[in-house]
Amino acid sequence: MASLLIKNAAAIVTCDAADTVYENAGLLIEDGAITYMGPEDRAAEETLDARGCIVYPGLVNTHHHLYQTFSRNLPQVQNLELFDWLRSLYEIWKNLDPDIVYASALTGLGELMKTGCTTCFDHHYVFPRGHSQGLLESQFAAAEVLGIRLAASRGSMDLSKKDGGLPPDSVVQTVDEILRDCRDAVEKFHDPKPFSRRTVALAPCSPFSVSEELLRQSALLARDLGVRLHTHLCETKDEERFVLERFGVRPLAYMESLGWTGPDVWYAHGIHFNDEELRLLAKTGTGVAHCPISNMKLSSGVCRVPELLRLGVPVGLAVDGSASNDGSNLLEELRVAYLLHRLHASDKAPSGYDILKMATAGGARLLGRTDIGSLEVGKAGDLFLLDTRRLELTGADLDPKSLLGTVGWKGPVDYTVAGGRITVRQGRLTGVDEEKAAREASALVRDYLARP
Repeated sequence: MASLLIKNAAAIVTCDAADTVYENAGLLIEDGAITYMGPEDRAAEETLDARGCIVYPGLVNTHHHLYQTFSRNLPQVQNLELFDWLRSLYEIWKNLDPDIVYASALTGLGELMKTGCTTCFDHHYVFPRGHSQGLLESQFAAAEVLGIRLAASRGSMDLSKKDGGLPPDSVVQTVDEILRDCRDAVEKFHDPKPFSRRTVALAPCSPFSVSEELLRQSALLARDLGVRLHTHLCETKDEERFVLERFGVRPLAYMESLGWTGPDVWYAHGIHFNDEELRLLAKTGTGVAHCPISNMKLSSGVCRVPELLRLGVPVGLAVDGSASNDGSNLLEELRVAYLLHRLHASDKAPSGYDILKMATAGGARLLGRTDIGSLEVGKAGDLFLLDTRRLELTGADLDPKSLLGTVGWKGPVDYTVAGGRITVRQGRLTGVDEEKAAREASALVRDYLARP
């Protein structure tokens, strides 16, 4: 039985329903699951001395586009808003292939793991003609090397420019092709068992890049296969105008008419909901992945997170794609979210600890998982350690629950553990040679960006 003991932690912030914090304690992970939490030492194959450290649950990233890692910090798109930004970047993304997808996933997931994330949902929806196979395989291969849990999506687009959408013809498919590939992806990769490292959701891109028929059929297929549904919604006013002009209703009403509400559905961004729509989300248990940095960079707006939380809407935290964030650091996202809502909502804003729970238990809820998101006996041994004895955090550990929101930490954490496996040790990934991976990826980036 593989086992790992973490002992002498200054604090263990569990993010459980009772908001329990253990002081001067430890935990034991056996065969990937937590079997003991408390002050005692237990026998284990490996022991980490967490003296001076705070232990947190592994963060859960609820919306990403890993393929975008190699199209960040491009001068030509820095001042564009969503629709123009997409039109420009599709001319790069149309050249994706399995090698680029593997290297970009390794890079993005590696940064996530180094900053405390142990589960990532990725929304991949660009399947270029001639290279549409092998892309999810590449993502799962990168995740396996690193040890991170990956919730992938078989995303899709069937409306190109000629149909009134945004992408070029070369990255859209027919509804029949998409549904066939969705079924194949679920059958090949989706593991619904507890402690699974591989799950799949169906995720058409957005109301302005997919047809009504694709949305309807995707919802029917997802429920037939027992998987979750995800898409972008209410991200910008341009999207709102597009749906109103094309369908005569607001975006959420449109999606509701196609079967896209319920506890198995979550939307990325969810910025431009009105009061009635917020209540509908709460009534149906439909969730929202909050992407504050992306929303600010693309001038999309501010998600109504304080109201969502008060109404009980499921809310998770997300970095979104690296091209609209320029990084994959969920710890940075956590602090930015805290500061954004303090500025925007003052005393009605969520606390630093509220944001931490969004990034842990909230994210697990969006992904439909009860085995991750908090540190409790019987749950997965997913966590990270942050040593507060460093100069930058001196005097900052008086409230361990809120520290990551109020003070923040952008650099690598000291240790990340996923399912009892140490995936980051003293700030370095254990599954790959970081320097070698960076050199190889850098060479790929330049070739990729030079493709016509």
